[in-house]
Amino acid sequence: MMKINKEKMLEKKGYRLHILPSKKYKTINIVAKFKSDLKKEWMTKRALLPMVLQKATQNHPGPRQLQSALENLYGTILSSDGTKKGENHVISFRMEVANEAYLNDQTPLLEEALRIFHDVLFNPKIENGAFDEKIFNREKQTLEQKITSIKDDKMSYANMRLIDNMCKEEPYSYHVHGYPEDLNKLTAADLYEYYQSFIKNDLLDVYVIGDFDESGTERLMDKYFTRESSNDTTISNSSTVPKVEESQEIIEEDELNQGKLHMGFRTHTTFGDNDYYALQIFNGLFGGFPSSKLFMNVREKHSLAYYAASRFESHKGLLLVFSGIAPTDYDQAKTIILEQVEAMRKGEFSEEEVEQTKELVINQLLETMDSAQGLIEILYHQVLSGHMIEAEELVNNIRYVTKQNVVDMAAKIELDTIYFLTSKGGEQ
Repeated sequence: MMKINKEKMLEKKGYRLHILPSKKYKTINIVAKFKSDLKKEWMTKRALLPMVLQKATQNHPGPRQLQSALENLYGTILSSDGTKKGENHVISFRMEVANEAYLNDQTPLLEEALRIFHDVLFNPKIENGAFDEKIFNREKQTLEQKITSIKDDKMSYANMRLIDNMCKEEPYSYHVHGYPEDLNKLTAADLYEYYQSFIKNDLLDVYVIGDFDESGTERLMDKYFTRESSNDTTISNSSTVPKVEESQEIIEEDELNQGKLHMGFRTHTTFGDNDYYALQIFNGLFGGFPSSKLFMNVREKHSLAYYAASRFESHKGLLLVFSGIAPTDYDQAKTIILEQVEAMRKGEFSEEEVEQTKELVINQLLETMDSAQGLIEILYHQVLSGHMIEAEELVNNIRYVTKQNVVDMAAKIELDTIYFLTSKGGEQ
């Protein structure tokens, strides 16, 4: 069992610092996570903002200058993205820096890298109260392509349409890349105006993992991340979960050869709940691995699907099933998938399968924690849910899951929406 160092969490001025000293990694990873509620009118701005911020700063006024400044620091890597976690929107900026302890020269590498990180976040390139027009327009175009290309990736598109319909009245249905109509009218000045409230009001958690001197690193983090701003560290967990009165079935047509049959279930369980671990095992047995029921029955036994799998959203309590089938096999595939849910409810799986699945889930978890970035994601789950659990405890809680726990979990799961994307004029 790997030993995971304890995280030290400190409330700072305008941010929360998470320090994880570890001899395991040769590099130092710093991740800044900004969290806000999901609001439709912000989605497009929040999709574009990290793209623009990581291209230029006042001190490195263009993508080439910024990139070469990072490369000069032994190939320091900077990246960013935005995601939905339950009813929250999170923008992450990640930096990976070589550890100066392993270098011959005495460059204060971490400090130099943090200075750039600080610039990217707090000192962006601004001209006349707006982001740099050229950079803004280029990134706007890139985002527009991202939004349009979802339509071409039929699996992502079907998943988006499933959530659109299933979570219609809920913030979770907002599109993570934003909306073309909002993007068209967005200007560099509008985005800068939004940036000013974002950098002040979003809740900020900063993680630093690696082999370093704790007190020196803490001082550096304070120097570069302190802000005059929201010390409000409350987490809104008010994820609304409507009771499923009746499941709905939606069929849409498109130009495609392979039908996409996606289903959404409500699990009424989120990260931090006692039965969350049983949900992990349920998902593993049901559709999370190649040995699972969906794969074996829908794909192998009946040769109905090109793929069939399930995953769950830890902060929203959704279980999603994906399958790619021939348009003519809709009724049969739907029946067999729902039969697998029923089989889970009846406990039609062995103790041995439960044990094997526990091992698979634990291995997956350990593999994730094996990378510094993965470990940060797992620790941040805890911040979002407001449940602080030691990393080792997460593993033990999976070990304690019994077959009965999984059956009880299955009883809670409700079918909400069946979504089928089929070929135009296709046979039903």
